[in-house]
Amino acid sequence: MNYKRYQRILAIVIDSVGVGHAPDADRYRSAGADTLGHIAEYFVSEMNRPLAIPNLVSLGITKTHPGGLAGIAEPQAPRGAFGRMQVISYGNDSLDGHWEMVCLPARFHVDYFPDGFPASLLEKIEAFSGRKVICNKPYSGTEVIRDYGERQLETGELIIYTSGDSVLQIAAHEDIVPIDELYRICEYARTLIDGPEITMGRVIARPFVGTCADDFTRTANRRDYGLEPYGPTVIDRLHEAGYDTIAVGKTYDLLCGHGFSRSYHNESNMDGMDHVDEVMTGDWCGMCFTNLVDFDTVYGHRRNAQGYGEALEAFDERLGRVMDAMRDDDLLLVTADHGNDPTYTGTDHTRELVPLLAWSPAMASPGCDLGLRSTCSDLGATVLDNFCVASMGEGRSFLDAVR
Repeated sequence: MNYKRYQRILAIVIDSVGVGHAPDADRYRSAGADTLGHIAEYFVSEMNRPLAIPNLVSLGITKTHPGGLAGIAEPQAPRGAFGRMQVISYGNDSLDGHWEMVCLPARFHVDYFPDGFPASLLEKIEAFSGRKVICNKPYSGTEVIRDYGERQLETGELIIYTSGDSVLQIAAHEDIVPIDELYRICEYARTLIDGPEITMGRVIARPFVGTCADDFTRTANRRDYGLEPYGPTVIDRLHEAGYDTIAVGKTYDLLCGHGFSRSYHNESNMDGMDHVDEVMTGDWCGMCFTNLVDFDTVYGHRRNAQGYGEALEAFDERLGRVMDAMRDDDLLLVTADHGNDPTYTGTDHTRELVPLLAWSPAMASPGCDLGLRSTCSDLGATVLDNFCVASMGEGRSFLDAVR
């Protein structure tokens, strides 16, 4: 296969790890948000120790913040190239960030329902499923099963709720609504919000288990049903050109599976890193597009700064193992799709800049400042450039800076 510099590109999206509020944060009620910066401050003030992320620091993560990160020593010479990217898509959800990374920024408005979904929509779901709907309002995912889970367990009704994002979420106990049935209902709900009357980013199946409000727990059987991409992506272009295209985690769902030659479903961040380890032992040529969602769903939305930071530390340890196993013709890219500041108000995503870290064992010019990239499509443009695939007209390659 033809490539300029790297045979394998591993892109890891550490979901929601923003690095400071974006220029348009006011429009998203996110002024002052800073997911990574505030977690670092929390560890110094509340845990009496700095956040321990030595591998990310070695790649240049502290350089994403003027003055660095609280309590963390700056490296004299970062091993990687570092910078930040601005999300220009109109939405502030995972779909928007991931689509933009693969050169398909979402330049259209989607619908939100802060007062609940219209009765006409819910009536169709009830008729299809044979089950009544309860809740129908914005809610935290953990609080909604605490408040409505016991009723759902007793009646078999569907808990439908939303958030500050363009999502329709359906929660049900796995013993009451079997997984396959919940998936079928979500697939049908997806057809109802594909436009033109209602256009939404995602339907999310949210199964849970437990016996009562005190022990209800969401399971790893979550599934995302995204809006169909409105055009080709970097993944499609690579696949058409004969390159390997591998999805680890919800990247597959967010792109509706388009263009991927292989995929892995993650049970957790660590399960996702197990899949990355497996993928990186193989001989392939192309891109592995990985998402680790626990930062967002398990800690960010629950406003758990300690858990979020500890999850970052666990990821950092696993990242070191990946870096140790990388070959000279491998390129690692680490970024995020939006923010979810656990110290911020509410429980929704925060509009933030996202980190951009790039490293290869063969990198001859470490410590390069990639600056503030004007769009996340720069990541996808770099991948296309490396594999000698024509530009899609979105983004600007930084390949020459990571040699």
